[in-house]
Amino acid sequence: MARSFIHDDFLLHTAAARDLYHGFAQAEPIFDYHCHLPQKLIADNHRFADLAEIWLGGDHYKWRAMRTNGTAERCITGEASPREKFDAWCATVPHTLRNPLYHWSHLELKRIFGIDAPINPTNADAIWREANAQLATMRVHDILAANKVAVICTTDDPADSLADHERIKQLGLKTRVYPTFRPDKALAVNQPAVFNVWLERLGCAAGMPVKTFDDLLAALKKRHDDFHAAGGRLSDHGLETALGEPCTHAEAQAVFAAARAGRAATPAEWAKYGSYLMLEFGRWDAKRGWTKQLHLGALRNNNTRLLKQLGPDTGFDSIGDFPQARALSCYLDALDATGELPRTVLYNLNPADNYVFATMIGNFQDGSVAGKVQFGSGWWFLDQKGAMEWQLNALSNLGLLSRFVGMLTDSRSFLSYTRHEYFRRVLCNLLGAEMERGELPDDRALVGGMVKAICFANARDYFRLELDPVFAR
Repeated sequence: MARSFIHDDFLLHTAAARDLYHGFAQAEPIFDYHCHLPQKLIADNHRFADLAEIWLGGDHYKWRAMRTNGTAERCITGEASPREKFDAWCATVPHTLRNPLYHWSHLELKRIFGIDAPINPTNADAIWREANAQLATMRVHDILAANKVAVICTTDDPADSLADHERIKQLGLKTRVYPTFRPDKALAVNQPAVFNVWLERLGCAAGMPVKTFDDLLAALKKRHDDFHAAGGRLSDHGLETALGEPCTHAEAQAVFAAARAGRAATPAEWAKYGSYLMLEFGRWDAKRGWTKQLHLGALRNNNTRLLKQLGPDTGFDSIGDFPQARALSCYLDALDATGELPRTVLYNLNPADNYVFATMIGNFQDGSVAGKVQFGSGWWFLDQKGAMEWQLNALSNLGLLSRFVGMLTDSRSFLSYTRHEYFRRVLCNLLGAEMERGELPDDRALVGGMVKAICFANARDYFRLELDPVFAR
């Protein structure tokens, strides 16, 4: 078979870029502070049945591309065999030229399996046989070790059990795995049927009934404490916009009671109620020394027909066009005014908001922590080469790139650690080009030191999670 286009200097177009990547970035461990990996697979040290399971299972990026290429749903999320789904993906890949999936997919094959071949129908059978032969003796822990993954922060609902996290702690893995507190369903008072079922689950997890608004606060606080005891030090929220509406306890209580009785909150009621909870969550994070993450700007579940058929997180979300600045300012300011603003990472999904977010972080730095409020890495639809460069340029122009906590996977796939390599190559290429143009000093130690910090050390120091001694340097 012919070799793929992935070589040692992929994306590195200058000598300086190559020096930065190979000398400073490549060997750094991975600190994956936000992902959606199923922790049960880590606890079980899962062995994947075949390449279709590990490569296509849950990967809605690939699913979207397959649909766009005319692939029937049965070969994406339906009843087709694993080999049929794999073949459908191999038939799609040649049509993904200039989509980041073309880069990512070839990187995944080469780095995880050592398969250096173009992905296409002609090579499908050989790729399938070789990868599956390796998967027969490869488990999740092997993948984590091979990628030098120091930290994984999963994304967990407060109603979820932490039993798998407890199991992982007993395994002695060098990769430390921590839960992230994501209480989005606590805001679902506009969907009483969903909300009330979730409240029952929350009550079971917290060991207390949830009948009143004060019960809800107590149960959520109990779970926040449980996450802390499990080693968690991050929270996360997925919202269209930040919530900064004034709301009294009595007003929030009334909205909760109405939803508990089956009446959906109006948009105005939802915003006030959500604002009350978000301030509470921020105070808990600050008191515990946690970091809060705000993922803002997604327009979710656009296709109602396929939402009903397939459920959420199956590839029918897009960038939203929401005003962000005022509400975000109000929320951060309300916490800062009482000295209760935690370390915070802001992620935008609309690239039009890059400069809004990059300037917003400067309003709330207080000298207590380097880069206390972070402009997060390119997220979701913005985690490809061009959008990564947009984010890096906005942060560089308006803040301190040197204090940036770097890349994350935001993925459900154990193959996606190559996204860290992809980011590191993009970062080094950007800086290396400027060094060769004389826009940055030709000082490998100075610029390389910044690269090395962005790849790992900044996140290690910022998130304050316990690491295995091999990574805690």
